Formats: sequence, C-alpha cells, structure tokens
Amino acid sequence: MTTSQGPLNGKVALVTGGSRGIGAATALRLAQEGADVAVTYVNGKEAAQDVVRAVEALGRRAVALRADSADAAEAAGAVERTAEALGGLDVLVNNVAVGVLGPLADLALSDVDHVLAVNVRGVFLASQAAAARMTSGGRIITIGTCMTQRVPGPGGTLYAMSKSALVGLTKALARELGARGITANIVHPGPIDTDMNPANGPYASAQSAMTALGRFGRTEEVATTVVHLATAGYVTGAEYSVDGGHAA
Repeated sequence: MTTSQGPLNGKVALVTGGSRGIGAATALRLAQEGADVAVTYVNGKEAAQDVVRAVEALGRRAVALRADSADAAEAAGAVERTAEALGGLDVLVNNVAVGVLGPLADLALSDVDHVLAVNVRGVFLASQAAAARMTSGGRIITIGTCMTQRVPGPGGTLYAMSKSALVGLTKALARELGARGITANIVHPGPIDTDMNPANGPYASAQSAMTALGRFGRTEEVATTVVHLATAGYVTGAEYSVDGGHAA
C-alpha cells in the first residue's frame, strides 16, 4: 500500500455514479491527490467495490454507497452517509446521469420524469445537502455534456435540456455560496471512451469526426479537469469543456 500525498490531503470527496467510466476515473484521481472518497452506485456493486479497493491501495479511505439519484431521499442521503462514514464532506462531484435519446415524438412522459429526476432534481438535492455540510473551501463540481453547447443532430432533446439546466444551477450556486468560500463549476465532456460509449462502437467514427482533435477522449482527461477544479480557489461559476473541440 502507498499513501498518496497531495493538495487534497485530509479532504473528503463524494463522486455520484462513481463505479465506472468518468466517475471511477475521477474517484481515483481525487484519491491520488490525497482525498478519501465515497462513490455511489445503483446496480454496479462489484464495480464500485473495485473502485474502493483501488482507492484503498493508494492509502486513502473509501466507501461504496448504494444510492439511486432518482429517489429524492437517496440523492440527498448519499451526502449524509458520506459525512457519517468519512467524517465530513469537502468535494461533491455530481457525475451520475441517465440519457434517453430518440425522436421528440417518441419520448414518453415517464422518460421525461426519469431523466429530470436523476439529471436535475437529484443533482440539486445532492448539492443542497452538500452545501449545508461544507465549510469554506468546499467544492461542488458537476459533470455536464458537450451537448449543452452544441447539439450535432436530432434525438438529444431531453438529454440536452436536462444537462443545460445544470449550467444555470452551477452559476446560481456560485453566486449563492461564494460568500461562504464554496465554489461551483461544471465540466462538459465530449465523446469519451467508456463502456457506455466505446471508442470502437458503431457511432464512434461519426462522433470523433465532430471533434477538432478527431478522437475520443479518455476518462482520465475529464478526471484531471475535475481535480483541477477541486483544488482551484478562484474559479467559480465556470464551464470547462473537455470535448476535443466538439464545440469549436
């Protein structure tokens, strides 16, 4: 076991949806910088435990919490459970999200309700609970999407709408919490190589072609930006694109 040292030593972070993809990469990068980390999951218990073991191998404390962000009580409760398990909360990464893509005419009310419950209400409630716990130096970092800045084709109306709401939330949180020394920022990933959207998948070539760099990003590239925002003191209310030039 090695003990990681870094600017987040003594800090506690919660990464929602942290069992895989961008969430898992972010949890590991935060631990590498010294943070103790909690991750939430719904179905990926084994994957979440793998993240916990990887964090512990760095000499940091970690816990996996089952929490469904579609459930209002569980979305907020994950913050309280993190604070109880790890002794507080300094960094919240709102990573969990669901995407329902398809023609506007085909979207059912149940689709709208579910996407907004997870992507908007759950993020709001977790941020609200975190703000109540945090002291000066607290960080709220939300994962958005490149589709808030450029929707390249049809089928993304509901997802883009839900993620665009988080831009307004982030800017409002920055104003509301700034006097307390708490920052709020949002990161917009472009096409990122994950098991949900692999770089060798059927739509990968088209997505890569939409970027200026002509390739998918890596989860670690998004995580690096999240860590920067977790340690930056004079950045708030900002949108950071990690999209390979998707919006250029």
